[in-house]
Amino acid sequence: MLKKIIRKILDRLFLRKFDDEKIQKGLLFERQLDLNYEKIKNLEDAYFKIFSQDFEDGVIQYLLRCLKLKSLKFVEIGTQDYSESNTRYLYETRRCEGLLIDPYPNLRKKIGSILRVWKNTLKIHNDFIDGDNINYVLEKYSFNNNIDLFSIDIDGIDYWVLEKIPDKISKIFIVEYNPYFGPNKHITTPNIKKFDRFNYHKTGFCWGASLRAFLNIMNKKGYKFLGTNRLNNNAFFINEDFLSFINIDLPSTKDLTLFTDVKFNIFKKNKDLTSSFEIIKHDILDLEVFDLKEKK
Repeated sequence: MLKKIIRKILDRLFLRKFDDEKIQKGLLFERQLDLNYEKIKNLEDAYFKIFSQDFEDGVIQYLLRCLKLKSLKFVEIGTQDYSESNTRYLYETRRCEGLLIDPYPNLRKKIGSILRVWKNTLKIHNDFIDGDNINYVLEKYSFNNNIDLFSIDIDGIDYWVLEKIPDKISKIFIVEYNPYFGPNKHITTPNIKKFDRFNYHKTGFCWGASLRAFLNIMNKKGYKFLGTNRLNNNAFFINEDFLSFINIDLPSTKDLTLFTDVKFNIFKKNKDLTSSFEIIKHDILDLEVFDLKEKK
């Protein structure tokens, strides 16, 4: 028993040391960004990874500088254990107040094991979210307006949750989309509470919504599309009221092929993207998605 306790303590200390090294690298990136952010014309010029899934950290830092934001209020839906997320680096390095929403088991305890929780205010809603309860949860924790950064990555009914969130609730919005759904279709997962992609279909192929679907709804909510991450699965939007602060050239949304060219492989049995998709084509013929144009 004592050995297990000692091992656990050592593992935690080494993990913290490793995380601190990542933070130091991030701070060096920030110094460089301070000197050059006004020259950036494409989001990819700001790519940098610290705790995010891909290179979202760098893009976030770029946008914060454009908006002259120092202390922050953020919401992140879909964090799992928070070891890899879009707001973790912000929590570690800025003065901020955050709300995390995820059904991950014992989330509060897990976060307490990896974060110095005394550094900032962090509220945690450890349960499932859907279109019916999202606004109740936001109001409950006083995160229903004046948000600086809002990130949503549920791997499921993201569209239906986003649909209910108040317009222009945040300055910056990050939405995970499904690039496998292609550049043109207006489709999403069916609106099923506690949606699980692998319970819904054996391939796990159905999650989220198409980029085109998100562009349409975000435009209606008063946001402008700025671009995506390197993997082509996270889209960045800016509240149109703050568009004048952004220096980059806005991408064309007429053809989204560039942003739906799949850069990652969800099919673990085969490393090649093309052949992997060919292998499962016959398995997705019975997979139903919701067509937002046809409303069925």
